[in-house]
Amino acid sequence: MKIKNSSVKAKTANLKNPSITQRGKFIVQGGQPLAGEIQLAGSKNAATKMLVASLLTEEECVLENFPEIGDTETVKELCRSLGSQINEKGSFLKIKTPKIENVESFALRYRNRIPILTLGPLLARVGEAKVPIVGGDKIGSRPVDFHLKALESLGAVITIEKDYYRATAPYGLHGANIIFAYPSVGATENAVLAAVLAKGKTFIRGAAVEPELIDLIKMLQKMGAIIELGANRQIYISGVEKLSGVHHWVIPDRNEAVSFACLALASGGNILIKDAIQDHLITFLNAVRRCGGNYEVKEEGIRFWRSKELAGLELETDTHPGFMTDWQQPMTIVLTQAQGISVIHETVYEDRFGYTKDLNLMGARITVFSKCLGELPCRFKNRGFPHSAVVDGKTPLKGTKIKVPDLRAGIAHLIAALIAEGESIIEGIEEIDRGYEKIDERLKNLGADILRIKGN
Repeated sequence: MKIKNSSVKAKTANLKNPSITQRGKFIVQGGQPLAGEIQLAGSKNAATKMLVASLLTEEECVLENFPEIGDTETVKELCRSLGSQINEKGSFLKIKTPKIENVESFALRYRNRIPILTLGPLLARVGEAKVPIVGGDKIGSRPVDFHLKALESLGAVITIEKDYYRATAPYGLHGANIIFAYPSVGATENAVLAAVLAKGKTFIRGAAVEPELIDLIKMLQKMGAIIELGANRQIYISGVEKLSGVHHWVIPDRNEAVSFACLALASGGNILIKDAIQDHLITFLNAVRRCGGNYEVKEEGIRFWRSKELAGLELETDTHPGFMTDWQQPMTIVLTQAQGISVIHETVYEDRFGYTKDLNLMGARITVFSKCLGELPCRFKNRGFPHSAVVDGKTPLKGTKIKVPDLRAGIAHLIAALIAEGESIIEGIEEIDRGYEKIDERLKNLGADILRIKGN
């Protein structure tokens, strides 16, 4: 089979909706409680990986509840560059890759971490892959050594050539015993995607078990994969010769759910989050109760509000089922409105408190420390990383001009602007659009005064 290595430009010219990530800014008039109902979109962290999983088969895959966000647009661009045919109608997406036409996953160079996950499917389909050095959010380093070691144990030969990784499988992929020293979500996904078509059995220990990864496993199982979930972060995979097409419903985005819940608590509002799943939010719901917030699990979703003053609390981020690292930014906004001292210990990424400088400009009192201010084992202990924060509340926030550095910091900035007195201008909103579908339109339905201005 002859594979082209330079077809990216032609294939990516058909990007369906580049306007999703256009530059622009939000002008927000804050200070009002927000109330009403808001529907969750499909999970960003599940949908993007499912697009990659579709590369494992030449048959059509149908994804329902597919989100229209910046990150899915860029991964669709990547899949088209590799030979995928994509059709969409509303929240339904059909993707078919009858032939891998290009082994270079360079369409998303420096814009997204997803290309590293194409190594497994490309090695399984054509025995070769080239992917750029990983990019993504500016929240700390994201080493891929776990990814590469897992793939090498499965039979891949990987070399670093200038600014990309080159992988081959001269003898094909085969089952292996893989042990992760840390339950990395991306590395677990990579190992699973590579192992499902490998010869023999694969045993993964120390695996991640996030809901989005479990949803990916469910999709692969429906495609014909043999995957078993064991106790204590263990995954067993028996490789199969071929995978078929699938029709799969993408789970709702739990990060959206937490963001909107924090908006209700911080603003003193009352919001019903439709399709929020209690099983995905157990640790967050406990934090809500501990700080004095209220929630009600209903058939159609979960309603959040507060009926008294919020109180400070101690939080530590962790891998699932712990308090998710992507939840600490919006929750920090809530804690600026809580009476007393709150302590946050970030154990997943070493540099995720940069956004607090902007919050302090708005009137918050947040101090960042390099010490571990928590009880969980921490990879960053005594390494000088700014990974703990103390929030001294309650402090009123005032509107200001903010530049968004990354996706999760961006939603924290937006929540802060919505509860602040006066006008805020938020630039760099393409970062927010990466993970939140039509966020301004949906927030307006809750009573938010928010205006999108396109352009620089």
